[in-house]
Amino acid sequence: MSHELLEEASQRLRDASEAADGDVQRRIYDQSDALATLAASDRTPDHGRLARHMNVLAELADETDGEAHNAVVDARAKVSEFREGVAGV
Repeated sequence: MSHELLEEASQRLRDASEAADGDVQRRIYDQSDALATLAASDRTPDHGRLARHMNVLAELADETDGEAHNAVVDARAKVSEFREGVAGV
């Protein structure tokens, strides 16, 4: 499975962090880093880990608006698409 979707999600979150400020900006950036780490790994993350990221991204989407909101929503959709290809559950 290609980790390209996770790389794209990470980049969208970097975009979102540039459009946000304060604590939300840091939380978005942290999620971007975490997804970049997963994308660079040889191992495929499990459903539970991906679900946790998706939950945080849903919270961040609720806390943002405008360009940042759109980028977070897009990143979450990419993680969801990646997760559909993960074996199990």
